[in-house]
Amino acid sequence: MALSDPSKRLEAMPPYMFAELERKISDKRAAGIDVISLGIGDPDMPTYPHVVEAMQSAVADSANQKYPSNRGTDAFRHAFSDFYRERFGVEIVPDGEVMPAIGAKEAIYNLCFAFLDPGDVALASDPGYPVYTGGPILAGAEAVLVPLRPELGFAPDLGSIDPMTAERARLLFLNYPNNPTGAIAPDGFFEEVVDFARRNEILVVHDNAYSETTYDGYVAPSFLATPGAKEVGIEVFSLSKGFNMTGWRVGAVLGNADAIQSYWRLKTNVDSGLFEAIQLAAVAALQGPSEPLEEMNRIYARRRDLVVDTLGAIGVDVASPKGTIYVWAPVPDGHTSVGFAGMVLEEAAVVISPGSMYGRSGEGYFRISLTTPDGRLVEALERMREHLA
Repeated sequence: MALSDPSKRLEAMPPYMFAELERKISDKRAAGIDVISLGIGDPDMPTYPHVVEAMQSAVADSANQKYPSNRGTDAFRHAFSDFYRERFGVEIVPDGEVMPAIGAKEAIYNLCFAFLDPGDVALASDPGYPVYTGGPILAGAEAVLVPLRPELGFAPDLGSIDPMTAERARLLFLNYPNNPTGAIAPDGFFEEVVDFARRNEILVVHDNAYSETTYDGYVAPSFLATPGAKEVGIEVFSLSKGFNMTGWRVGAVLGNADAIQSYWRLKTNVDSGLFEAIQLAAVAALQGPSEPLEEMNRIYARRRDLVVDTLGAIGVDVASPKGTIYVWAPVPDGHTSVGFAGMVLEEAAVVISPGSMYGRSGEGYFRISLTTPDGRLVEALERMREHLA
């Protein structure tokens, strides 16, 4: 074995899909091609001014420049407790049921190391966020894909999970509103999840990244609002998408106190906590006015309608999502998801995400992100209409 050879765990990991997407875009642009990317969900609008102002003030305060606590400041934990009470009707105990996360990706990854041993299973939504499968592999455990069924509103059929697999499972990863499908949690589904987790002694990890990005009057619930949810689960809440803070890397893990304690034990050995100035910026985001968020959602809704109408005009039958910043659409007959995305890139110089990037059950679909400025989005859609109609 060579000195620089990676571990077997790392060798088992496929390349991170967004890194591959970024490489393709760079190659095309280096060749002088004007590529418009509709592939990556990174908000194009700035972080809200009151959040930036809070951060600027906090950075200048020397009291915030010391090692932070992994448990988070009192202000951070109480802000999340207040937000969950007012927004979701969920009572969160500030001392014990909430802890900072350096973004949802870090939280999900570290939860795998906190709760999975070799031989254990994590049940991962398919299609889904790649960290749901990559984290368990790096932790030495096994990720078992649980297909999201279109006929069930892109929810999994929990009753179809093999009993032996359920017995080995320690974690169940879920995400609603859902990336990549844009689906919302069907009525009664979270209650079914609580029952399944209780019967099989599985910790539910609900990735609540898109609850604040919804349309048409829909208001997304927290999984923790479901009766019994805190007995079997935790929720990862990210400020990245709803508050245009993807680069800030801030969120929280909330819910079951015993699970939070175990997560904290891991975190004390992994990092030195979240910069307190960013914690104060998160407080400003959670306590700030609702108007910037409402305006952002109006912009996304307008873009969503434009995408859905254009796809319909070129023969792609797509449902209009009630949440997230994505449109999930079937590829035209005769194409694979990778083949169709490649054709769109070559013929229209537009990047879309093939559904198979998100898991086997994503085959046959593609994803368009709504995080491209209006003018460029219109141009991208016109290119698709011209080349694919």
